[in-house]
Amino acid sequence: MAHSPSPARFLQSLFEAAVAAADPAACVPRHLPPAPPGRTLVVGAGKAAAAMARAVEDHWPGELSGLVVTRYGHGLPCERIEVVEAAHPVPDEAGRAAAGRILAAVRGLTSDDLVLVLVSGGGSALLALPFEGVTLADKQQVNRALLKSGAGIDEMNCVRKHLSAIKGGRLAAAAYPARMLTLVISDVPGDDPAVVASGPTVADPTTCADALAILAKYRIAVPPTVEALLRSCLSETPKPDDLRLVHCETRVIATAQASLEAAAQAARVAGVEPLVLGDAIEGEAREVAKVMAGLAKSCALHGVPARPPCVLLSGGETTVTVRGQGRGGRNAEFLLALAVALDGAPGIHALAADTDGIDGTEDNAGAILADDSLARARAAGIDAKARLADNDGYGFFAALGDLVLTGPTRTNVNDFRAIYVAGSSR
Repeated sequence: MAHSPSPARFLQSLFEAAVAAADPAACVPRHLPPAPPGRTLVVGAGKAAAAMARAVEDHWPGELSGLVVTRYGHGLPCERIEVVEAAHPVPDEAGRAAAGRILAAVRGLTSDDLVLVLVSGGGSALLALPFEGVTLADKQQVNRALLKSGAGIDEMNCVRKHLSAIKGGRLAAAAYPARMLTLVISDVPGDDPAVVASGPTVADPTTCADALAILAKYRIAVPPTVEALLRSCLSETPKPDDLRLVHCETRVIATAQASLEAAAQAARVAGVEPLVLGDAIEGEAREVAKVMAGLAKSCALHGVPARPPCVLLSGGETTVTVRGQGRGGRNAEFLLALAVALDGAPGIHALAADTDGIDGTEDNAGAILADDSLARARAAGIDAKARLADNDGYGFFAALGDLVLTGPTRTNVNDFRAIYVAGSSR
């Protein structure tokens, strides 16, 4: 990369390319349908909901009304579509109230009407409308337990669907016989629209029995009301053969893979060979980091699986088992574990960040690791291994001034990781 930007700036440019590829302003307009004979109602939920609603408003010629709910701090002003902010990842009363209003709004429509549904990651917590007999406090308790359990997003959403009055296809069933088009910005491995935001407009093949099995698998104790509801099977979701869903179409309009490909193209333009390792990499963050460190070292030493200068790109969602008292989301945890595994290997730099701009519950999107990060930490009296044991990735990178701070990006295609192996041309 002769005459190129610094490794840090290069990595940031790749992250910016990945986020730009999932920008609702770019990916929503080309999927908008013709206006219907009747009303057009816009509803939605997720971290990208407000930006998606703005994109619809900017490109919709006719009558329009609606309501979307997004995470606190992720809103945008819209003229015809109301934007409500609520809590994520544990739902609150604002999300419950908004979900109730959305469900009520789609009822009583005709076959001449169109419901445009805007779905993105985070929608499951934001669209929290408990099934009859279950309280919001019950759902909050189950949600917290699931988040700490190590359950996969598909497993968590299976449980959530069967405790909800709006998820798992119920929103679509309520809107029948209106036509429904759902636009999805996917943050889940595999891009299954039934999993994104717990699929409020998509038929659900899972069952109450499946939800009970997941709770048993992770030894999650639930309130008696929740167990009774699941055992009664009264909260069974609409299945793929449900006739109320015949007028529903779903389009996935932004994915982690598309964002990785955009970053790969940006790397090629900069004269760096990209290698996309996958868009659905999961597992404990520090274990994934060990594997990635091994790949990066192999590139540097042997030119395999890619010859430097190269960049290893990956997406997906790792998990963190919290044992310490430190601060930091899964991207900071991944990078700190990568730093320990690389142990200052020269010419290897990395960035890991969440495309929604928020790593876990912190104010950073992620962080940048340089080949001198460990040396700078040692000089400042900071022990990387001790910080990792305390789950304090945020504190480690904040002390070095290497956090990536973007604020909410108002999109979400999950995590982005880039490991740049400069080689001798560094």
